[in-house]
Amino acid sequence: MTIEENTKAILEELGEVKLVSVTKTVDTDRINQSIKAGATIIGENRVQEFDEKCDCIPPCEKHLIGHLQTNKVRRAVELFDVIQSVDSLKVAEEIDKRAGEIGKVQKVFLQVNIGNEPQKYGFGTDEIADAIKDIRILSNIHVIGLMCIPPYVSAEEARPYFRKMKSIFDELKQENQGNIAIQELSMGMSGDYKVAIEEGATMVRIGSGIFGKRDY
Repeated sequence: MTIEENTKAILEELGEVKLVSVTKTVDTDRINQSIKAGATIIGENRVQEFDEKCDCIPPCEKHLIGHLQTNKVRRAVELFDVIQSVDSLKVAEEIDKRAGEIGKVQKVFLQVNIGNEPQKYGFGTDEIADAIKDIRILSNIHVIGLMCIPPYVSAEEARPYFRKMKSIFDELKQENQGNIAIQELSMGMSGDYKVAIEEGATMVRIGSGIFGKRDY
């Protein structure tokens, strides 16, 4: 199947669940095929890579989904509509600072380390509630969702992590006020998005399911 056919098929399958078309290592011609087929959100992992592509991509919603280093925050705030990978208070504070400098309120997701894996980024499951309280005072950030990457296991083995994430999502939505307006739950990728949707994802991030296997 072509990129356009893959995109259309996945969009039809997802229904109301939002698709982030993951474009890491994908050239702009192929990205534009997905957008032409109906993808309205693209997700990039690296600020520098997207900086080199952005002028050749038609209007769409642009999400940063990869780890964000503090020295890349200024450019990320300039480039992206949404930063899904806010994984520490330090990064949140830097985003707040840089967004304030250009008069922007940056939409963000908070990344939760749902498996509490030491090698992964994100707020621990026992840290996220307190982090919300600290982030509430930041005036140039608007928290609109949560994001997670489960441990590298089979789709069915990931189910308990997705289910736990949905529970955290439901709990934290009760804190919505001011700059906290959690409404999206971004979880599930090409290999496990169907299970993620069954467990409550409102948004999935699909790359190889659209563009084929990555060529690194």
